[in-house]
Amino acid sequence: MWQLNEVTSLLTIEVPIIQAGMAGGVTTPELVAAVSNAGGLGTIGAGYMTPKELQTAIRETKKRTDKPFGVNVFVPEESTGSEADISFANDLLQPFHEELQIEPTEEVSHSSSTFQKQLDVIVEEKVPVCSFTFGVPSQTVVSRLKNHQIRLIGTATTVKEAIINEDAGIDLVVAQGSEAGGHRGTFAASFEQGAVGIMSLVQRMAARVSIPVIAAGGIMDARGFVAATKLGAQGVQMGTAFLTSPESGAKPLHKQAILESDGDDTVLTRSFSGKPARGIENAFIRHLRQHEHQLPPYPIMNTLTKTLRKAAAEQNKPDYMSLWAGQNASLSREVPAGQIIERMVNEIKGLCE
Repeated sequence: MWQLNEVTSLLTIEVPIIQAGMAGGVTTPELVAAVSNAGGLGTIGAGYMTPKELQTAIRETKKRTDKPFGVNVFVPEESTGSEADISFANDLLQPFHEELQIEPTEEVSHSSSTFQKQLDVIVEEKVPVCSFTFGVPSQTVVSRLKNHQIRLIGTATTVKEAIINEDAGIDLVVAQGSEAGGHRGTFAASFEQGAVGIMSLVQRMAARVSIPVIAAGGIMDARGFVAATKLGAQGVQMGTAFLTSPESGAKPLHKQAILESDGDDTVLTRSFSGKPARGIENAFIRHLRQHEHQLPPYPIMNTLTKTLRKAAAEQNKPDYMSLWAGQNASLSREVPAGQIIERMVNEIKGLCE
């Protein structure tokens, strides 16, 4: 049977389809539960959540499903930005601040303590799966979670990063192809080196690591699933495919932009956060493009644009929103998450049997 492999066995799920842990409010308890109830693995995107918000999301998800689900967290990144860097960025953002009638963010601070407190919640709530983006956690963190029988999923954009995940004791690794929407998970190479297409990345990664490889990036249906598994993946992770579902918490304008996308309008940009991310091109991206390499790094730039992005959504101005989407966004449909998986499973059976 096509669905019986290490991914389904390790995660105790029925089909090796994982919903990406998209941060920023997309992964509602309704979405996570719907995916898990359909046999896949739903994932709470906890990247920007406070520990209390994460606890609430976990408990609300548990009310809706008794199936396994996961939580995705961001491995903390140390970055520094001078007052001059922040002032430079705010000067570039001034036209948007004026149009949206908001004040610029003058002070930026970040701490790794939130990450540790998120892990405390994951352990206390006995979440069965924890996935990581932007790096590999310390051995102390890995040992602690594994001691609580929590399965660990890492993210890699190069073969080297996959090997680092395996050596650290991570149980499964997501091969994030350059087609993927949202932020790049690169952490041990330049972003240029990490911009590898899924076909090349999965083949080479599966040949070099013994832990299961999960393909991510531009996978929207059964065809993508079968292609990825033929190349060596044992499962897939999908984000954009679920973003336009009714259960998704994405802003209506974000959903509309994806549904109207022709697939050729996504670009990699540092403009919103200081870290490369794939989304639908708009006026904000075009305005800052020539200055991208001068912007403060993530998470500083992300903090500087937080209020701006929120105000743009509230004022229905998609040209200033971060409209994250993968390269196959044009295949998106307004279909319930459970039906997306059900349809995929039926089509996969037809292609594999």
